[in-house]
Amino acid sequence: MIPSQRVILGAGLAILLLITAASIGLDVESRSDAAWVNHTVEVLKKISDLRLLMRRAESAARGYEIYRSQSFNDEFQAVRAQIAPALADLKRSVHDDSDQVALLQATEPLALRRIEIAAEAMRLRTTNDGDGIAALNGKSEGRGLMDTVMSNLDHLSSGEERLLSARSMDSRRTGIVLLGIDVVGALVILLLVLMVMRESRRTTVQLQSSLEQTQAAKASLEAAVAERTEHLVTAHDELRLSVNVLQSTFRSMAEAVLVIDKEGTVLLSNPAAERMLLHRAGMNLGNLRALSDVFQGDGVTPLKSDELPSVRVLRGEEFEALEMIVRPHSGNNSRHLMISGRPMRDGQGNISGAVLVYHDATSSRETERQLYQSQKLDSIGKLTGGVAHDFNNMLTVISGNTETLVAGLKGQPELQRTARLIDDAAERCAELIQHLLAFARKQPLQPRDIDINAAIADIAKLLRPTLGEQIQIETVLEQGAMTSHIDPSRLTNAVLNMAINARDAMPDGGKLLLETHRVVLDEAYAQANADVRPGAYVMLAVSDSGTGMPQSVQDKAFEPFFTTKEVGRGSGLGLSMVYGFVKQSGGHIKIYSEEGHGTTIKLYLPPGDGPAEMTASAAAQAEGGAETIFIVEDDNLVRNFVTAQLQSLGYKTVAAGDSKAALQMIEDGQAFDLLFTDVVIPGGMSGRELADEVAKHRPGLKVLYTSGYTDNAIVHHGKLDDGVMLLTKPYRRNQLAEMIRKALNGAGGTAAS
Repeated sequence: MIPSQRVILGAGLAILLLITAASIGLDVESRSDAAWVNHTVEVLKKISDLRLLMRRAESAARGYEIYRSQSFNDEFQAVRAQIAPALADLKRSVHDDSDQVALLQATEPLALRRIEIAAEAMRLRTTNDGDGIAALNGKSEGRGLMDTVMSNLDHLSSGEERLLSARSMDSRRTGIVLLGIDVVGALVILLLVLMVMRESRRTTVQLQSSLEQTQAAKASLEAAVAERTEHLVTAHDELRLSVNVLQSTFRSMAEAVLVIDKEGTVLLSNPAAERMLLHRAGMNLGNLRALSDVFQGDGVTPLKSDELPSVRVLRGEEFEALEMIVRPHSGNNSRHLMISGRPMRDGQGNISGAVLVYHDATSSRETERQLYQSQKLDSIGKLTGGVAHDFNNMLTVISGNTETLVAGLKGQPELQRTARLIDDAAERCAELIQHLLAFARKQPLQPRDIDINAAIADIAKLLRPTLGEQIQIETVLEQGAMTSHIDPSRLTNAVLNMAINARDAMPDGGKLLLETHRVVLDEAYAQANADVRPGAYVMLAVSDSGTGMPQSVQDKAFEPFFTTKEVGRGSGLGLSMVYGFVKQSGGHIKIYSEEGHGTTIKLYLPPGDGPAEMTASAAAQAEGGAETIFIVEDDNLVRNFVTAQLQSLGYKTVAAGDSKAALQMIEDGQAFDLLFTDVVIPGGMSGRELADEVAKHRPGLKVLYTSGYTDNAIVHHGKLDDGVMLLTKPYRRNQLAEMIRKALNGAGGTAAS
């Protein structure tokens, strides 16, 4: 080996030694950098663990506030014991950074103070110290402390993340330099080998070719890495967007969503779950089950433990719209829930948890129940009104003839008493029919604007002797003029019926309260209550301190003949009559009751348009006459009875059985002074249409209508048409005489020309 080669080889070996020493030094530095990166990651984890402990302590405190369960108290105390050691451990971990140490020292007393406030609140609630709780809440200190602690922990995390980024960059830079030195060392070794082996030019050319290929491969690899990096960045952006969309959707869902593990612990919940179910992450459905009674969709059959949605879905079942009714022990309102469930499985197909979705159907089910109840009452009303006409025709004959029979049996007391019994029974039947017609909204009302406060004050005076001394009657009447457009006599009957029901619900005495208020029922109330029009109303509330009604009784309270009283104490028509009167008047009625705490029935009556009208004066004494009365009545028994009664009063009579025969007689020139016609008659025209047709040829025609069932011929929107006189069946002889005389004297009843 020539000297020059020895010099070169010696220099190369020296360089190689230097490179080796540098490589060893950089390797030591790389290991140190890696250790610092791991230390920073460990600090970040400890910060995260401390944040989780604070959240768990706050969650347990809130759980104890809501449910007063010892399990939440135990959890709080366990977490509380971990917080101080966690803070001390974290301080030791950041001792090398003075800024982080200062921030943590400032945070530590705030965190401990927040935990002490939560512990104090739990102690006050355990002792039911309402004043202490109010004072503690009034300071509003806890939330501010928690926000400051979380903000400081976020700053700590941000500082450590910056350190992690810098240290990671240093580690990568050291690695790159180390790699470069290793490459240089390799090249030196290669050069030394070339010099020692004295490779031929061909070997040098091959080596050069190999180097070029290596560079080409490196360039290709760099291009592939760049392309792959671009794809990863794009995929990361798309993933982040998808996560944001999913999180926004999850948090804005109206349905409550719970994600649970296989032990039933809530892993994830959206805001709707916290509002609807009071469930949040960290709670266990098994513990929460003890806070409520759970029933099947019928609200009667309890759900067994193995039928609960969480148990079924963790068994692997999938279901949709499973109905469940939850009644909290706290006394809060029941909820009607529709639940869907899907199990979650791991990579081996084993169940690792489940997803439950809850839809609150309480409002829709209540609306459906009210609509069903309203439709049922309407159907019963139509059936009731349909038979009233024939019943009243028969009662008219029975009552009228029995009245005549009683008068004619003065010399035979025994037979007269029997006739009076028949007369009393007929009168009772007539009252029942009138109550049924009131429920069916087929009674002819004569509404007018009345002062509701004056009316209630008068009714209260009437009630005192009726209810007895054991019932205390009070009135709370809103000040100022307040009119309602209703039939005052029907209002009196309605309040009397409700007061009698209230008295029977207070067998040992109690208080009856009558209240009036101006109210406005808005769109939201109208949507939640079937058949209610939003707007202004005059509200009359009748409240008692009696035994109250369960929901099952409230659902049937307005049905005719439904009663909870013992046999012989009630017909079951009182509230049904009130219901029909209010509905026919264009109002709304609502029952509020709780067993053992009394009942309130609220009548929402239509307001008046003007000042209250004066009460009509008493009717004059009935008398007969000599005029001619044209009777149009399809029932032969009623027609004969009316003819006999009118003739006994001195009137001349002409009769027809249908509208066609009556019209023919009038066109043939039959003279008469008053048309007395049933509203519902055969012959192609109603009584109203017959009167209108006759009035075209005889202007100023006087008409008196009669009916046992009013339809829209003379009654519209529940109100008797203006200028129309009606004698409702059944009626007595003196009532017939009074109305005939009133019609002949021009008190009303002139047909439209």
